[in-house]
This record gives sequence, structure tokens and C-alpha cells, in this order.
Amino acid sequence: MIQDIAPHQYNNAYKPVPPKKDSFALYYEKRTCLMKKSEEGMTFPTFADLERLNEDIYENYTYLFSIDNKPFYLVNDINRERLSAYTMENTEVFRTIQPRYLAFAGITGYQLYSWYQSHKFCGRCGSPTQKDEKERMLYCEKCGLMEFPKICPATIIAVRDGNRLLLSKYAGRTYKKYALLAGYTEIGETIEETVKREVMEEVGLKVKNIQYYKSQPWSFSDTLLMGFYCDLDGEDKITLDQDELALAEWFEREDLPEVTSDESLTNEMIQMFKLGKI
Repeated sequence: MIQDIAPHQYNNAYKPVPPKKDSFALYYEKRTCLMKKSEEGMTFPTFADLERLNEDIYENYTYLFSIDNKPFYLVNDINRERLSAYTMENTEVFRTIQPRYLAFAGITGYQLYSWYQSHKFCGRCGSPTQKDEKERMLYCEKCGLMEFPKICPATIIAVRDGNRLLLSKYAGRTYKKYALLAGYTEIGETIEETVKREVMEEVGLKVKNIQYYKSQPWSFSDTLLMGFYCDLDGEDKITLDQDELALAEWFEREDLPEVTSDESLTNEMIQMFKLGKI
């Protein structure tokens, strides 16, 4: 999956040390990121690449994390070199581009960029927020409100019926491939209750034998995904929630669509069932 970057080591400890010339500088505009693509994959600019047109770049930055002890920083409002090999690319590219450890860095940096962008001002009194020096937190000097990065718990749900697996396609989204059922946990419910509710809401089915499989950070949507397998409990007739899904259908194990990528928990869970490992 996208976070599986071994032998590289990701360290998310907040250590706001000053950047060096060879430190990576992550720059975003809306849903795009500055990078250089080639046949070998991609890379990000360093501070040395950007310093000629950005004299204050060593003063205006935010420490993000490190990989293999090499730090990554967020930079804002930079001047970009015209006709440079570095171009703005949609963050969806991080699903498939290599090397994987840089793709993971890019989408994780984007999650933090989005959080910083949406918390420039206090949500309680409207005053500008300030960065804390010891931990990744924004605080309001006026009213004392503290804000930490947002992580939304959500479920990925593989509904089984013997040798069959239920697959669906989202309604109104750019992602058109088959997927498992999914949904966010609501306030006041357990993750297992989320599984039952989402299955009932989206396809009108009851489930039992809910079994936890694995989790995955999914920075594309600020989400911590938790995967579950469960068994159909009763009738298999699907009642589709057309606001959420374009279709949902049962597949025999041997007829499941081929999984062509391994970046997501959804694809891994489908593949595990297809291969008879679950």
C-alpha cells in the first residue's frame, strides 16, 4: 500500500529545525504539487533549487517530517522558474508514481498543507492562529483554542457471501473502478456499528461476523481507513443508495476484476479474497 515504503523509514516527529540547501521543499497550489517527472519517476525541488527567486525561503517554511533522516518542509507563495523542469501536477499522481517513498511524502505533505490552509484563523473567535514550537499544533493567542491535524476514521467493508464478494462503483466521482463499500464513522458509534450502518444504508443488506483486517492512512481524504471483512446475514437482494453508488453487484471469487495497483487498502482486500487468502 502507499505507506509501505520499506526499507525507507518515515518519522513524523515534529522537529522544526532549519532547512539546509539539500532539504526537500514541498509546494502545493490547491490540488497540485510542484515536482519534476522523468522516465525514472519523480522528485521534489530542494531549497537550493528555489532560493534564487525566493530570498526569504529559509525564513518562511514549515517543518513536516523526515524520511531516512532527510527532512521535508512546506513552503508557500514561492516564485517559480519559468520553463523549469519542475511542473505543477495533480496530487492524484501520487497513487501510482515512483519512487513510492516520495509519493507517500508528497501526499502526506498535501494532507498537512490542507490542514494549515484551513486553520489560518481560530474557529472560535476568528483571530489568526500561531504555530507551536514543540508540537504540531496551531493555537489562538486570544482565546486559547488549540487545533491539531484532522484525521477522520472511516471503514472499508468487504461483504462476503460464501464464494462471492460484493463490489460497488461510486456515484458522481472521478474514480470509476470497482471498489468495496466504505463510510465514515459518525459521532457516538463504534467502528463495528459503522460497518453495519454503512452496509444497510448503501446496499440494504445485513451483515454478521465482522472481522478487522488492517488499517491505512489515506491522506487523499484526511482519513484513517480501517478494513473489515464481514458475512452476509440473510437475503442477498441489493437495494442501492443511488446518491452514493452507481452500482453494486456480487462477484464469484474467480470472476473478480483484476487488481492493477496496490496503493490502496481496498485493492489489497479484494486481491486477498480473490487469491483465497481470506
